[in-house]
Amino acid sequence: MQPTTSNRNLRAAEERQLVARLAQGDQEALSQLYNRYASMLLALAIRVVNDHAEGEEVVQEVLMQAWRQAARYDPERSSVSTWLVMMTRSRAIDRIRSRKVVDRTLTAAQREATRIDESPEGARNVLHQERAVRLRDELSLLPGEQRQVLELAFFSGMTQREIAAEKDIPLGTVKTRTLLAMKKLRVALKEDIGDLL
Repeated sequence: MQPTTSNRNLRAAEERQLVARLAQGDQEALSQLYNRYASMLLALAIRVVNDHAEGEEVVQEVLMQAWRQAARYDPERSSVSTWLVMMTRSRAIDRIRSRKVVDRTLTAAQREATRIDESPEGARNVLHQERAVRLRDELSLLPGEQRQVLELAFFSGMTQREIAAEKDIPLGTVKTRTLLAMKKLRVALKEDIGDLL
């Protein structure tokens, strides 16, 4: 049985009220939003990223984004469900792009590692290749948000301001994630860095 127009309007008003409560920091509103939409958003995320665990991470990120950006929700532009679906789709596509960057980097590093270098600088090139592999391995161990800002900065050539705009996050968050990631890499690769000095 199709919901009547008045039922749809009532449901839309309830959902807008939920987002208004979310903007005021009401955790119960977040829980209700989760109960209403999590399964739908998860199905969409899994369909895009083709991985259940990663789909769950996408939904968590979307709900946290909704929590942080609830005050910016505009009911004139979209319904609550459309707002959440668009955020989910965007986050899931970002994950695929990030995965492709890592895959391209891995493929390039493997190609480089298989080349035989018989030049007088061969030993230096081998050492450089080993460092590239170590760096790639350490990058893969970083939390997703930290790895993503480094990849966008170093592999896509984006500025921190461009990353903030692309990811719809505050510039300070981009700077913090970059700083934390660089500190972790510095500790993990301190021997390699020492060899370069």
